[in-house]
Amino acid sequence: MSDEEAFAEASGLRRAVELIFSVLSLSHSIRVFAGKWQLIRAKLEELHGGLIAAENFDSGDSPSLSRLAEAVAVTSTECRDLCRRCVDVSYSGKLLMQSDLDVAFAKLDAHAKKLSEIYKTGILTNGFALVVSKPNLGASKEDMRFYVRDLTTRMKVGDLGMKRQALKNLLEVVVEDEKYVKVIVDVGDVVHLLVGFLGSNEVEIQEESAKVVSVVAGFDSYKGVLIGAGVIAPLVKVLDCGSVLGKVAAARCLVKLTENSDNAWCVSAHGGVSVLLKICGGDCGGDLVGPACGVLRNLVGVEEIKRFMVDEGAAVTFIRLVRSKEESIQVNSIAFIVSIASGDEVVRQMVIKEGAIHALLRVLDPKWSYSCKTREVAMRAIEDLCFCSPSSVGVLMSYGFVDQLIYYVRNGEVSIQELALKVAFRLCGTSEEAKKAMGDARFMPEFVKFLNAKSFEVREMAAEALSGMVMVPRNRKRFVQDDHNIALLLQLLDPEEGNSGNKKFLISILMSLTSCTSGRKKIVSSGYAKNREKLITTTTTTTPYPTRWGRLH
Repeated sequence: MSDEEAFAEASGLRRAVELIFSVLSLSHSIRVFAGKWQLIRAKLEELHGGLIAAENFDSGDSPSLSRLAEAVAVTSTECRDLCRRCVDVSYSGKLLMQSDLDVAFAKLDAHAKKLSEIYKTGILTNGFALVVSKPNLGASKEDMRFYVRDLTTRMKVGDLGMKRQALKNLLEVVVEDEKYVKVIVDVGDVVHLLVGFLGSNEVEIQEESAKVVSVVAGFDSYKGVLIGAGVIAPLVKVLDCGSVLGKVAAARCLVKLTENSDNAWCVSAHGGVSVLLKICGGDCGGDLVGPACGVLRNLVGVEEIKRFMVDEGAAVTFIRLVRSKEESIQVNSIAFIVSIASGDEVVRQMVIKEGAIHALLRVLDPKWSYSCKTREVAMRAIEDLCFCSPSSVGVLMSYGFVDQLIYYVRNGEVSIQELALKVAFRLCGTSEEAKKAMGDARFMPEFVKFLNAKSFEVREMAAEALSGMVMVPRNRKRFVQDDHNIALLLQLLDPEEGNSGNKKFLISILMSLTSCTSGRKKIVSSGYAKNREKLITTTTTTTPYPTRWGRLH
């Protein structure tokens, strides 16, 4: 091609691009035939991006591109005339104008298909393609739209390498700047294009599109757009047949989409529950099993789906997963067990029968290596599963839970120590047998230590737990045997000490001790006995304090 011919072709492309842009700008002022103009604008935007991309290619000798550019320019000129007539409402009749708009749309659609064919022939070589530069942070909305349109065109008409790179660039911008997510939703049919790519046979195309869709799904206002584009079915298919990375992205996306329970049935209708259970029951890594558990946890709130999971043996699967070596699998499987048993006594008993308590206590066993986070989740799960039934508490205690609990009250890291204290507080209020077992395990000295804790809540829990434990005669005798206990109790009750907030429980402990002869003697002989008149006055004017067992549950 001579320089003159190349210049002529380039000029033709530039003229077509400029004409399309002028039509697009003018069309936004139109207030009639909104639906038809929306369709026309979509085709104009597609051609606009495609021709701009063509300008940046080494097109070689391409008379077909020159002819197409000329045809697009002619049709754009016709569209501009239609624009002006619609803006001025100067057309002769609605039916005739509707017919003219239909003809214009058909021409534009034919041009878009022809441009796609030209790309596919390889006339526009990828090696010399110039990608539109990514706008800087804070760029105008129009610059962002222009960039997304360019990427969209490359995804539509480019070869495999171009599609892959365009998807990677799109993922990069939506991760860096959430404003691009709105642009994706607003510009043309990008969402439908991404959903279509989920069914691609090319692994990287499928993976990258799943990642972009997952980012979009993170915005509540756009979840409906994805659902409307039919994203659930292809996501489930990726979960079933895709690559590992594709499955991970699909699972993460479904976690976000199923936060709305209305979408749970759609996942189930496309076989998603069986696929997710298969993933969790297989030999998959935590990056996949973790979000798969998350989806199932969201679905378990639908009674019929929960029953299906139970019938499919989900409880056994997740109890087994508690033994996994990966923290994310441990945490998510424990959370699922609690979710499926919540509010359903039959399922809760079944979960316990299948070995849930034993699996959770293994996590708490100090001889096994588990993270502090996993142990905290296990401790809360035990509380949720067992403390609503005396028989379950009995099973729990028969497995040696009291010994594990005292270990964490004494030796745990701060977060799990406080959690263990709260659980001990609740356990103490479940039964007389629990109080006796905790007394035998020497919980009372630990509670005494917490009477001086900085946290008011901790001090109050310790005082209330002690007030319950000393109601048991053998615990009361143990408490009295340590002179330090009574001295501390009286010191905390001394008005001059300024201790406040848990006096009612401390007085309750003191009243219980007076029923024991040795207790009375030690109270009288204490150096704080000089305050006994004040204590008696305080005691007689104090109203009973309502019990708070279960307050922290």
